Amino acid sequence: MQEKGTISIHTENIFPIIKKFLYSDHEIFLRELVSNAVDATQKIKRLSSLGQYKGELGDLRVEVAFDEKKKTITISDNGLGMTAEEIKKYINQIAFSGATEFMDKFKEAKDANEIIGRFGLGFYSAFMVADRVEIESLSYQEGAEPAHWECDGSTEFELSDGNLTERGTEITLHINKDSEEFLSKYKLQEILDKYCRFLPVPIIFGTKTEDEPDGEDEEGKPKYKSVEVPNVINDTNPIWTKSPNDLKDEDYLEFYKQLYPFSEEPLFWIHLNVDYPFNLTGVLYFPKVKNDFDFQRNKIKLYSRQVFITDEVKDIVPEFLMLLHGVIDSPDIPLNVSRSFLQADSSVKKINTYITKKVADKLSELFKADRKAYEEKWPDIGLFVKYGMVSEEKFYDKAKDFALLTNTAKQNFTLEEYKEKVAPEQTDKDGQVVYIYTNDPEKQDAFIQSANKKGYDVLLMNSPIDSHFVSSLEQKLEKTSLKRVDSDVADKLIKKEDAPAHILTEDESIKVKTIFDKAINRPAFKVELESLNPEELPVTVTMDEFMRRMKEMAAMGGGMGFYGSMPDNYKVVINANHKLITRILQDENEQEQTQVARQAFDLALLSQGLLTGADLTEFVNRSVNLI
Repeated sequence: MQEKGTISIHTENIFPIIKKFLYSDHEIFLRELVSNAVDATQKIKRLSSLGQYKGELGDLRVEVAFDEKKKTITISDNGLGMTAEEIKKYINQIAFSGATEFMDKFKEAKDANEIIGRFGLGFYSAFMVADRVEIESLSYQEGAEPAHWECDGSTEFELSDGNLTERGTEITLHINKDSEEFLSKYKLQEILDKYCRFLPVPIIFGTKTEDEPDGEDEEGKPKYKSVEVPNVINDTNPIWTKSPNDLKDEDYLEFYKQLYPFSEEPLFWIHLNVDYPFNLTGVLYFPKVKNDFDFQRNKIKLYSRQVFITDEVKDIVPEFLMLLHGVIDSPDIPLNVSRSFLQADSSVKKINTYITKKVADKLSELFKADRKAYEEKWPDIGLFVKYGMVSEEKFYDKAKDFALLTNTAKQNFTLEEYKEKVAPEQTDKDGQVVYIYTNDPEKQDAFIQSANKKGYDVLLMNSPIDSHFVSSLEQKLEKTSLKRVDSDVADKLIKKEDAPAHILTEDESIKVKTIFDKAINRPAFKVELESLNPEELPVTVTMDEFMRRMKEMAAMGGGMGFYGSMPDNYKVVINANHKLITRILQDENEQEQTQVARQAFDLALLSQGLLTGADLTEFVNRSVNLI
């Protein structure tokens, strides 16, 4: 048999496009060819189980080998094999049935996965790294003759008699000059580990040395000898393919170590296993979430029938679940299409909803089963739960029953419990329940103590998501507002009734304001006199709750850019009932008045961490002089 031909009249420009356009992601050629080989072994196994193949299956396997001198990489399997006619059909025609469309649309593609899968070009990814590709194949069919196919990356191929004597297919890539990095044991092992480590058929790459028992020495101690054994790079039955009933905690922890060798142990996990109305398996782990969002992301690995596809799962997994680690495997996810298609795909939406529900159910179950243990885990999962409540309405509906609010005394409350706790003391004159919180208990300690003296409870809200979480709670909870503890003096945080008049006359008030305006001399600081408890500080510096919150959200990229560009403005609250204010008024030395007013103002700045640079140096020198 000898035949030459042209692959397709429409494809004369396709090889340069494959080589050039897919160059950045060209390591996936190995994934594609190994996956094809695995498919061939799975198909022969299926035919055997149906009785359509009567021969011996043997040990089904795929082998990858390379020859640095000859500059070749070979992928071989003992699967289905192909006849010459099937090679013509599958390699020459079907692979290019979408070629015209490909030529029209390749410019729209965002990555190599999209192009290769969408246009049936899996096999032809070989030409990203090879100048010439050969196929040797012998079909399982009785009486089949071996066939040989060869193509040099042009549109012409050659088909002739082959040399294989056993069922299967062998593909040899003659590596081009630009891709010689792949003629390395380390590089090939790295790619196989990445894409093929959980394939369902043994993938053999060279050999490795192992010790095996070799009798005993003279003292009766066991001896060992070194032997060369096939280097099987994959686990053919990973944990997510097994029934949860057959697994112990140690199995899940061991698998986690395989995936993330340098990570702390996870807190707990969820085993996903559903086959209707879509097919999905996997294990998702809850890690100890640090306060660094970006560092945590892209730890979920996506597989399709045990072939690694990507760890970019943003459109399949809800945004807040990106903080989880683990594996998802689904043949129903359309992996090789554009992101806009993914976002609109009904299977993806169902999977997304299912995973959200499973996660919420697991958290609810843990909360109900052992609240104390759940509270101990809260510092590690709180960030994740809050993120979900802010970003997913359905998750909020479930999470409101197991989300916890923690106060500065380290006590935990559900949303319902907390409202019951603070409503008696923290309801203002308009019937609004006011939650007071701190985002920095060390820096805001004086404010917290003032609030506590009035019988107010202060929540701890110091995670990166809390500025958004605070706003979300205000929208969701009825007649409830949240104020940061340093957004006003304690007496003004919750307006119970109209404030009583202070002890100063109108003229004295004007005089005090004038003294402080002169001492401060900064337009961003607006001086106001208030009637406060004489025990409170003489001067307090605060920023309006709304303005500060908008600026914080702008800093986090929350779409409040307008506020982010506005200058900081502060309120300087003078406690008109404090004895220091009376002393300033009674001092007849104008310079002394200004100096003491400035000192009281600087102390207020210092308590907020706002006194820096030359102002701090001046304050220190002034303090020494006053002493």
